[in-house]
Amino acid sequence: MKGNYRGVAITGSGGAKPSQVLQNQDLSQIVDTSDEWIRTRTGIRQRHLAKPSESLSELAARAGKEAIAMAGITPDQMDLIILATSTPDDLFGSGSKIQNLLGANKAVAFDLTAACSGFVFGLVTASQFIRTGVYQNVLLIGADILSRWVDWSDRSTCVLFGDGAGAVVCQRTEEKDNLLGFEICSDGSQNACLNAPYCPTPATLTSEVSVSKGTYEAITMNGREVYRFAVAKVPEVIEKVLFRAQLSVEQVDWLILHQANQRIMDAVANRLTIPPEKIISNVASYGNTSAASIPLALNEAIRQGKIKSGDVIATSGFGAGLTWGAAIFQWR
Repeated sequence: MKGNYRGVAITGSGGAKPSQVLQNQDLSQIVDTSDEWIRTRTGIRQRHLAKPSESLSELAARAGKEAIAMAGITPDQMDLIILATSTPDDLFGSGSKIQNLLGANKAVAFDLTAACSGFVFGLVTASQFIRTGVYQNVLLIGADILSRWVDWSDRSTCVLFGDGAGAVVCQRTEEKDNLLGFEICSDGSQNACLNAPYCPTPATLTSEVSVSKGTYEAITMNGREVYRFAVAKVPEVIEKVLFRAQLSVEQVDWLILHQANQRIMDAVANRLTIPPEKIISNVASYGNTSAASIPLALNEAIRQGKIKSGDVIATSGFGAGLTWGAAIFQWR
């Protein structure tokens, strides 16, 4: 099989965060809340927020540059760049701008939107391009600036979200496939539980023709329903992927879930009987950064020396859409 076999290896990781930090006690000056209220319900202590002058493209490019350097290749060796985001700088997408910022002149680039599941959906998408032999080197970036779309007067949502970017390099390998299994899912019937819908204003062009103009509303969420959804669906999808990968829960070295809420992560781990010491969590420092949350947590754990070569990582994203999915892989 050597020479013809096409597997996937994740060989580099990177992360980037805005310099501004908003502590829980700062939020108490904006809405009726407190550090204790936020910590006990979410596990969040602070979040990083982009300045008005900071762009998603620049944040994503910083994370991508780190991942490419760790992989030991150069930007001009990239074949494909996938940007998983719900908050591009441009309605038409920001992937191509990031390609230019990186100097990855030979790569094709596009945006992928699956909200908080974006990184997992992007990993699955990248793997298909590699396994079919189309591309050899793929940069996957998960990045969001959710602060743009938060209602800062809504206590139920404004305490949750932060901004950031994380990235990985996926490369073709002729040795073995390190992406051991995956599953991605959607349920549009629950779309209203978490969304930021378009808000149209009618505009009349002629006596017979009218269109709509407008923008998007702030993020709204039914927290109780999202919690129920995540705690039910995430263990189920991880178990399905473990079965496909012919692995047991005991063989998982690390669990990296979308960093939405520490209580959700603990509940999922408990249902899977994964011990707390195997949970990678940085939600206390970042809050919910949507598509960036999994790669940010992965990158920090790698650079801290927690995750080592050959470790088996189970990951799952879940959120707006509603979408959810899981992937199990070995770190290079």
